[in-house]
Amino acid sequence: MPGPAALSAGAAVALVAVLLLARREEAGPETGPSKPKLPKLREDFKMQNKSVFILGASGESGKVLLKEILEQNLFARVTLIGRRKLTFEEEAYKNVNQEVVDFEKLEDYASAFQGHDVGFCCLGTTRSKAGAEGFVRVDRDYVLKSAELAKSGGCKHFNLLSSKGADKSSNFLYLQVKGDVEARVGELKFDRYSIFRPGVLLCNRQESRPGEWLIRKFFGFLPDSWASGHSVPVSTLARAMLNNMVRPSDKQMEILDNKAIHDLGKAHGVLKP
Repeated sequence: MPGPAALSAGAAVALVAVLLLARREEAGPETGPSKPKLPKLREDFKMQNKSVFILGASGESGKVLLKEILEQNLFARVTLIGRRKLTFEEEAYKNVNQEVVDFEKLEDYASAFQGHDVGFCCLGTTRSKAGAEGFVRVDRDYVLKSAELAKSGGCKHFNLLSSKGADKSSNFLYLQVKGDVEARVGELKFDRYSIFRPGVLLCNRQESRPGEWLIRKFFGFLPDSWASGHSVPVSTLARAMLNNMVRPSDKQMEILDNKAIHDLGKAHGVLKP
């Protein structure tokens, strides 16, 4: 029969084991080596002195994305590519380069797409504004040609703003075109290709779109938990696009749905892979 000393030692070992187990449970599941936090990822990205272009910076999403890019100061050079020159009064925009192009003759403006490491495409219109043919020309043809020139110009990471429900087999023209251009850009084989599929974009457009206005009002009356599954503020989308960009990824193509956009856009610490 073991003596008192043996019993005390066994009890001590058991007690230590219980305490270690409790501490591990409090800390949560093990996640392997610690991952860099968001501020460190941003700083590491900034040190690479990369160049970026934005297509569609005159629209609400592109406008907020540009503002976020400048506030985070992530790039050594920022270029806007569009059909007209934009006017900015704030000092923060003074070093933004602008390339004015004719989207009907994009081949003549290949130089505008040269030398950019990252590209963001926020181009888009509506069927009610441009008609069915015009919508397809902007949301598919302009986007695809821009992506081709960006690829030829050395772009490594192409980010495409698409839509929730995008499906090239859809019976709805809007979703069919979005899905079709996603697939066609994918065939270009960028080193990294990120597709963002947000729900209804919540913003205050300068351009009048009565249908979207009604939808935004509708979501405004819904519980946050339900609305967040089908809509997202453009500010959250912009932050998600940039947070996704600075985190390392071994995926050649990635699709981020509305929930992923919410999660990334609200992140402040360690980003999930």
